[in-house]
Amino acid sequence: MIILAATIMPSILILAAVILSDRFREPLKPILVTFFVGVFLCFPAGFLNSILIWSQNAPEHYTFLAGLTEESLKFIAILLFVRNHSEFNEPMDAIVYGTLISLGFATLENLEYVYNSHSAAESMQIATIRAVTAVPLHACCGVIMGYFFGIYAFSGQRLYLVKSLFLPMIFHAIYNFMATFSLLITALILMALIRYAFSLHKRFAHLQSGKIKEEERKNSLR
Repeated sequence: MIILAATIMPSILILAAVILSDRFREPLKPILVTFFVGVFLCFPAGFLNSILIWSQNAPEHYTFLAGLTEESLKFIAILLFVRNHSEFNEPMDAIVYGTLISLGFATLENLEYVYNSHSAAESMQIATIRAVTAVPLHACCGVIMGYFFGIYAFSGQRLYLVKSLFLPMIFHAIYNFMATFSLLITALILMALIRYAFSLHKRFAHLQSGKIKEEERKNSLR
């Protein structure tokens, strides 16, 4: 149970923080559905990665490709399952649902890594390491994808749609590539990504605060 908690709690805690930061809370049903869409994405991603990465003679040199396959699938999920949803009615929703997809994916991926290990001690070690590396990485990519998708969805500017796909892909690929060479550089990249994701989330949070204040002002004049 301790290993299971260490495996899934990082995703749950980050998700709780993102969901609760939304001033206009999303209903439980779309939250759960979107999370499990992310979980399901592990299966096609695993298939693609097995062909593109793990079938190679030196797979450690090709792990950057996982950033391309995984973020592409998450992007498709946002297009198919989120954009036309009735609850998707403001920019912050894109960050919430983008993070749900990313961390649904990260949760099952974590379980696969942890329970394919050879001992309980190794499982705990993997769960602990991924709690401060892979899980925050997926969360950041979800926030970044959601931020730019949110701008596109409510402005129609296609440049932001392109950024929504390619920035998470590039960041994820760079992270995976550097992880095979330098832990220090990888840690610095992750810290920069966390800071960047926080700044993007903060922009949408300010938009929500401004909207609430405007509604309160209008109500006070009635």
